[in-house]
Amino acid sequence: MTTRAMITGAGSGLGRATALALAERGCTLALIDIDATATNTVAAECGAPTTVIIQDLTAEAGPETAVERAIAALGGLDLVVNNAGYGAGEDFFAMRGATWDRTLDLNLKAVALICAAAGRHMRAQRSGRIVNVTSPASRMALPNYLAYAASKAGVDAVTRAAAVALAPYGVTVNAVAPGMMDTPMQRITEQQLAALEGRNDFEVFLAERTRRIPLGRRTDCETVARTVVWLALDAPDYITAERLNASGGLDKD
Repeated sequence: MTTRAMITGAGSGLGRATALALAERGCTLALIDIDATATNTVAAECGAPTTVIIQDLTAEAGPETAVERAIAALGGLDLVVNNAGYGAGEDFFAMRGATWDRTLDLNLKAVALICAAAGRHMRAQRSGRIVNVTSPASRMALPNYLAYAASKAGVDAVTRAAAVALAPYGVTVNAVAPGMMDTPMQRITEQQLAALEGRNDFEVFLAERTRRIPLGRRTDCETVARTVVWLALDAPDYITAERLNASGGLDKD
């Protein structure tokens, strides 16, 4: 049977790479994003049965509405990839509530509510898989990136809780922790962090950060997408509540 998959933040970066990788595996897709132009471009690239759903996941009932629209479009739902995210560098002593609200609303609250809404559907059909995107930041002390790090620590907690809640119904919930990927959000964040640290030698700053990775290099969205797809389609169904690091050794278990 064809896997019916919903991907949030599908218009760029890891979401786009995951959509393309799932399309290659024959999945039917519901691509969730707020950028209509970018997401329609990804849908055309997929070359597979694909529905574009423009939905603000931070709006009231936005997460539940996204799931409902995906189920209606696909005729059901077998897989959810919670990929949409937001991050902003901000000085610890100058943190703003607006940054926390936007970060937690998208990175954490939307993930939790999508897990619950999709979980209700998967519980009824007694099958399904959910893959959440977390981050090595969730286990680091990052005073200038605290809202993002805290939101991803919350994603880890949601993943564990959802895995336990859905396990009796044959539904698995796992997470992938990507390393440093060359995405627009990554580059913007690193520019912000460099400025906060008073660094005007940005390329040197990037090289220093890259040297922290034991494998000595950054990754790309396509590599991490293969990790997401493995958990989504290929991993044994006895794996749940797992956090799979795809960080080149930056995050260590």
